[in-house]
Amino acid sequence: MKIRYIYHSCFLIETMHSFLLFDYFKHESDKADFDFMKLLSVIFSSPKALYIFSSHSHQDHFSYDVLSWINKKPNTYYILSSDIKIYNRVDNLYIVRPGDKLTLNEIKLNNFGSTDEGVSFMVNIDGLNLFHAGDLNWWKWADDSPEEEKTMEDDFKNIISQIAKFGVTIDVAFFPVDKRLENNYLCGGKYFIEMLNPKLFIPMHFWDNYETIKDFKKAMSGYNTNIIEIRHPNETLYANI
Repeated sequence: MKIRYIYHSCFLIETMHSFLLFDYFKHESDKADFDFMKLLSVIFSSPKALYIFSSHSHQDHFSYDVLSWINKKPNTYYILSSDIKIYNRVDNLYIVRPGDKLTLNEIKLNNFGSTDEGVSFMVNIDGLNLFHAGDLNWWKWADDSPEEEKTMEDDFKNIISQIAKFGVTIDVAFFPVDKRLENNYLCGGKYFIEMLNPKLFIPMHFWDNYETIKDFKKAMSGYNTNIIEIRHPNETLYANI
C-alpha cells in the first residue's frame, strides 16, 4: 500500500486494485515528490478503480471539481456525506450518514459521526482498516464557555467510544492536529491514540504549519503508535504495515 499526502486533509491511498482519495479540495503547485495533475492523469488511465471520499461540505474538504472526473474515468465512485449538496445527476454516487454501512466492490465502509459536520470513515480494504476522521476532533477552543467545552468533550468521547466498540484494529488513522487550538491542539489526537491505539497515525488539518507535526510527534513519543511526520505538500509516504 502506498500513501501520498496531497494537502491539508487530503490523502491518496493506492492499493493493488484501487485508488482512494479522501477530502480533496485543492492541491499545491509545488511538485515536491510528484506533480498532482500528472499523477491524476496516470490515475485516469489506470484500470484501477478510483474511490473519492468527502467527509463533509466545508470548502477545505470538498470540491465540486471531482464530480467531473468520472467523465475521464468511468470506474470512479463517489462516497459523499449527506450534507454535501448535489445539484445534477452523478453516476456511481453513494450518500452516507453516521451509522451507515456500505459494501462497494472490494471496499467495506462503516461511517461514524463528527464533532463538526458530516461523517468520519472506517474503510476496510485488502484486510487493512483505514480511518479518516474528516473534522472529527476534540475542538477545544480557548474562548469556549465551560458549557461549550463540556458538550464538545462529551460528543467527542462518545464517538470515540463507538469506534472502540466497533472492535477492529486501526492500521492507519488520518486525524486532525490543528495548532489553531493553541495549547489544546494535542487533546484530540492524544485521546484517539490512548483509546484506539492505531498502528500508524498520520496528522492532517494543520494547513501549512508543518512544525505542528514535529511537536505532536515529540509529545506522543511515549506511545506505541507510529506517527508519520509530514514535511511538505505532495509528499509520498510509505507505510509498511
